[in-house]
Formats: sequence, C-alpha cells, structure tokens
Amino acid sequence: MGRKRHVPASRWSRAGKIAALAGAVAVTVSGCSVDEVLRFGWPVGVTPEAEQMRELWTWTVLAALAVGVLVWGLIFWSVAFHRKKKDDDELPRQFQYNVPLELFAVVLPTIMVCVLFFFTATTEVSVLAEEEDPDVTVDVVAFQWNWEFKYPEETTSEGEPISTVGSSTEIPLLVLPTDKRIQFNLESTDVIHSFWVPELLFKRDVFPRPEKNNQDNTFQITSIDKEGAFVGRCAELCGTYHSVMNFEVRALSPADYDEYIRLRKQVNPDTQVPYTASEALEEMNCGELCEPFATTTRPFTTDRTADSAVG
Repeated sequence: MGRKRHVPASRWSRAGKIAALAGAVAVTVSGCSVDEVLRFGWPVGVTPEAEQMRELWTWTVLAALAVGVLVWGLIFWSVAFHRKKKDDDELPRQFQYNVPLELFAVVLPTIMVCVLFFFTATTEVSVLAEEEDPDVTVDVVAFQWNWEFKYPEETTSEGEPISTVGSSTEIPLLVLPTDKRIQFNLESTDVIHSFWVPELLFKRDVFPRPEKNNQDNTFQITSIDKEGAFVGRCAELCGTYHSVMNFEVRALSPADYDEYIRLRKQVNPDTQVPYTASEALEEMNCGELCEPFATTTRPFTTDRTADSAVG
C-alpha cells in the first residue's frame, strides 16, 4: 500500500493568499469601478426597463458563478483527494447507484431552472407592459435607408401631424421628453428593419404591414431618466446602406419638450412653413441639448468618388 502524502496546512494557506492577491490585482488593473463590476459588462441604460433587465442579468451571472464555483470545487476536490495513488491497487470510493446523490443532481438543477424562468418571465412581462393612455405617442416609420418620426397627437398649423424625416445631409432627430411614458408604433414601408437605441437596452424589428403579419409593433417605456443625446440605429440587415441608417434621440426636460412641440406647430416666419426639428431646436437656444443637428452620428456621403466614407 502506498503512503498518503501529507500536504502542510501552511502550503494551502499560501496558495489561498496568492489566489486572493491575483484576483485583487486582476480587478484593479482592469480599471473597473464597483458599479461596473456589479453590472458584469452590462451597459448603462436610461430607462426603468433597462434597469430591470440589468438587475436580471446581474443576479443571473451571480447564480451562474455560484454554480461554477460549486462545480469547480467538486472537480478540484475529486482530483485532490480521490485520485489513484502510486502503487495503490485499491479503487477510489465509488458513487454509482447513490440515490441521494442522484436526486440532488436532478432536483437542484430543476429548481434553478424554474427560478431562472420565473424571474425572466416576470421581468419580460414588466418590460413589455403597456398602458392605454401614454403621455407621448410616436409613429416610427422605417424605409430604405431612412427614418420618419410622427407625433400623431400633435398637428401643425396646416393640420398635418408633426413629422421629422432625415435626408442625405441631415440625421433625423427623434425629440422626446424625460419622465414621461412614451409609446412607439413601428412600421416599415419596404423590408424588415429594426428600431434600436442602445441606451434603451431594447430593440424591436420593424415589419411592413405589421397588422397583417401578426406582429406586435408597439412598445412603451416608462420614462427616460436623464436628458441627453443617444444614437439610434437600424439593427436588421436591410440592404446596401443599412450600416448608415442612423438617427438620434434627443431627450429634453418636459418644459423644453413642450416648447419644442409648440414651435413645431407654428410657421417659421423666415420660410413660411412649419418649423423643422433643427429649426425649432435652434430657436429654443437651450445649450448643448438644443443643438440643431445630430451630435452622436453623422450623415454618410453619397459621393461615390470620395476617398472615404463619412458617417
């Protein structure tokens, strides 16, 4: 029979200290803040729905790490204490047909899956919840390769809904208020597109004739939590210029938003037509938030003789 090898306790203590030090160094040199570590790579959102999804992600990762630590611990424990020793003819202790162990291996994963499903389903229901009377409604119309944003409840002096359309030289601006429930109605005039604002941590495909294709083409956000400019993109490959089919969300305070809508309803005395989005923002003169043109992305040049693309 082989002699069992004794591992001094000091060696295990030294190994534990080295592992802890390596972990601390890894976190320190990565430059991650406490908030970034707790988000586990999840980006920062600007809506309550985004925060709910972040919390689901954080707890899911923590649960996965706990399972990983348990599995790794069992593996290392088996390797360290149940390996065959040199000159040892006896087999390690066998665990087949161990009913308690088999029940544990089946019941525990089943409980974990059920818990994960419950929290995923409740978060999804909350994120997709809609109220009958949102504060602001926006019709989002996607087409190759541009966007139109309409405010069906707000009309100009000409009796038409306020509308913003992009062009080859101007990125379309979707101006929204903070702290208000907003509903988006999505529709495409040609192929499938996708409405995506990364800071919302949410995107939805935009289908042509959604009512005839049994597609849910509406969603709501409870509020935008802070003012700012956020880039929006088409996230569905939709043709040649898909990559430059961008727009910008401009989130203003409720008072500034009301002023913006008031101007959009009026006629610009210089042009004798209702104010455009850029003209209304420029007229408001409220600092960086009222820059008349997009600040998060630029138009794509259509000059095919250009040396490089701009966008």
